[in-house]
Order: sequence, then C-alpha cells, then structure tokens
Amino acid sequence: MNTPHTSRPWRPTPLITATLILHPGALAAWLIWPQSWPWALAAVVASHLALTAAGLWPRSRLLGPNITRLPEAAIARGEIALTIDDGPEPTITPAVLELLERHGARASFFCIGERAAAYPDLIAEIVRRGHAVENHSHRHRHHFSLFGPKRIRHDLSEAQAQLTALAGSPPRFFRAPAGLRNPFLEPVLAALGLQLASWTRRGFDTREAQPHKVLARLTRDLAAGDILLLHDGHCARTPERRAVILEVLPPLLDTIRAANLRPVTLRQALQ
Repeated sequence: MNTPHTSRPWRPTPLITATLILHPGALAAWLIWPQSWPWALAAVVASHLALTAAGLWPRSRLLGPNITRLPEAAIARGEIALTIDDGPEPTITPAVLELLERHGARASFFCIGERAAAYPDLIAEIVRRGHAVENHSHRHRHHFSLFGPKRIRHDLSEAQAQLTALAGSPPRFFRAPAGLRNPFLEPVLAALGLQLASWTRRGFDTREAQPHKVLARLTRDLAAGDILLLHDGHCARTPERRAVILEVLPPLLDTIRAANLRPVTLRQALQ
C-alpha cells in the first residue's frame, strides 16, 4: 500500500477507457457516415448513463479501486473494521469514544474537514484513544458527485490539510459523501495518495430511528473482513431523542466479541 502523502498512478478502468474511446469514435462515425448520427448519439448517451449508474452505486469498482472488504490477511486474523462518518459531533462523539474504549475496540472516523476545524479537541481525543482519522471531504456537500475535477481536488485537499494538521498524520482513506461520486474522483485520489473506502454493509442510521433494525442490518451474516458503517454526525434519533449509534454500539460490540472478531482501524487491517 502506498504511503499516504505520495501520489500513485491513475489507471482508468475498462469502463472509463471504453468511454474515452467511444466519444471520438462516435464523432468519427458521424463525420464519415452522417446517417449514423442516431446510433452514435445513442452510444454516447448509453456510456454516460453507465458512468452515472456506476457513481450512484457506492460499492462499485467501475470507476476505480474501492475497498469494500478487508484483505485475506485481515480475515485470517479475524478482523473487522468499524467506520464512523460525518463527525466529529460534540454531543455524540465523546460518548462513542467511551463505548469503544470500554469494549477495547478501534475504529476509523471519517471526519468532515470543517467540523474537525470547529472541534479540534475531539480530533485530538480520537487520535489519543488509538483510532484513525480519515477524509470525508471538507464540507460534505450532498451534490459532491456533481463536482468537476478542480472542485473535487480543492475540497479534498482542504480537508486533507486540515485533518493532517489536527490529527498529526495524513488521512490514508477517503469516503465520498453518501458514497456517491463521478469519474473525476479517482484521478484526484491518486494524486493525493488516498484510497477510496466504502463498506460491506451499513445500518442506515442517518434515517432509521429503530436501533434494533440498524443492529440487524449490521450483524446479518457478520464475518471477518466486514467493513461496517455507522454515523456520529447526522445520525438519527430514537423516539427518546437518543442518538441511534449510542444504542447500537453496545450490542454490536458484544456481538462482534461473541463471534471472536476484533474491531480494528482500516490502517491496521490494510497495513
């Protein structure tokens, strides 16, 4: 695995390569045989629809590398990865850290750059307790997947600089807001030395207010190598107004222990 501060080569996927070839090919076909324009246009439209669909599928590898499961070595060690998004959140993150500490678990916190800047002490506490701080964009815009390459690079670079300064080491992984992206993201990640990481399963705890349903989604067929997604920021609340993650974590961590699995950070699992 490359070091977090070193760029890596960008290699277009077969889908992107085909799209890059298709566009000039369609233009050439239209110029040589004008009557072919409906077919040429249809091919171009189809390629754009395929790229859009790939970007709307968070676990897809059609646009570039995407970590959706831990490698075989981590599976052999009985490891899973807990990932916690959208923080830090001052009313929730401290309690999450206490629960993790109580169970001897480690997690990767995918933090929003501007929230980290607002709560630097929480970033320091995450690191002090042995967890990892990763990049979840600087402003977490819901239309992130519509950004062009320049705006993507600016947003990720800003978050990378902010999180590095606060955590003391650069993030190694990036997760797109809501998991949605476009073909411009992977070249930027390669230039920044970041790896895209999504998940094996998630609990949808940003909108599901019933903790038992979130827990069921996360523990169904739970196995070594899984990457689980929860949220300390933007999390749903129970009818009693308690953050869902705080209700889900204790039984989740108990289930993980009962299955003889060990929660680690992505850095630990992929080193």
